[in-house]
Amino acid sequence: MVRIVDFKTYKREEGTEFCVLIVQGGVEAVKSKETGKLYLTARKARVPSTFDVDTCKALLGTELEGSVKKVEVEPYEYTDEKTGDILSLTHRYEYLTKDQELLKKNVVLEEVL
Repeated sequence: MVRIVDFKTYKREEGTEFCVLIVQGGVEAVKSKETGKLYLTARKARVPSTFDVDTCKALLGTELEGSVKKVEVEPYEYTDEKTGDILSLTHRYEYLTKDQELLKKNVVLEEVL
């Protein structure tokens, strides 16, 4: 299960706005790379929507079936909003429904030559 915890509004190039819901998965224990100690965290993902601001506000706290998973992607640069540091990342977090998760686990993509 994931919970809608926030939303953000963005502007398209042509000037229209759209909302992105921020969903958060359950609590996970993760081992620190620096100290080796465990800490608790929850993964978040952004999900585009067709909802207006009022609908997004009303949806806060709503739970949805699925989970937030780490997905490998092509390398990209990310600027840490708190520190301003520019990082090179090769993953992102995505919200996946149970059906999507099952497909990702069991479908092997065939390379076309």
